[in-house]
Amino acid sequence: MPTDLTLTAESVRIGGTARDRADAIDQCGALLVELGAVEPGYVPAMHEREASIPTFVGEGVAIPHGTDASRALVKRTALAVIQFPDGVDWGGPTVHVAIGIAASGEEHLQVLSSLAGVLTDPERAARLRSATEVEDVLDLLAPATG
Repeated sequence: MPTDLTLTAESVRIGGTARDRADAIDQCGALLVELGAVEPGYVPAMHEREASIPTFVGEGVAIPHGTDASRALVKRTALAVIQFPDGVDWGGPTVHVAIGIAASGEEHLQVLSSLAGVLTDPERAARLRSATEVEDVLDLLAPATG
């Protein structure tokens, strides 16, 4: 059964700031909770995942998400995209866009596939990091068609 992973304006925040990686993860988790995608207990699991497997994926992007055990706390598959124009120290690399992922099954693989298209194109990745409009982020992260 296909899962609708359409990114909506309500799930994107641009121009954010974060004190550090933990603050950025908290913000992604809080947005997933606000969107009704996860139970609040999912947020600590995002930190647990980060502690065991850092989620930096390159081009200034990180994809914080929960542990396998936390899938029971996911109500629906969703993304929470927060852009940090000034960057956040991610334990070495600097992150400008954090994409929180909530998925109870393998739906997140579709998300990662779409994101890979941005990460393998430095120009598109730069546009994502410097976007000033939510619509630009939505366009850049829309699933490739054709």
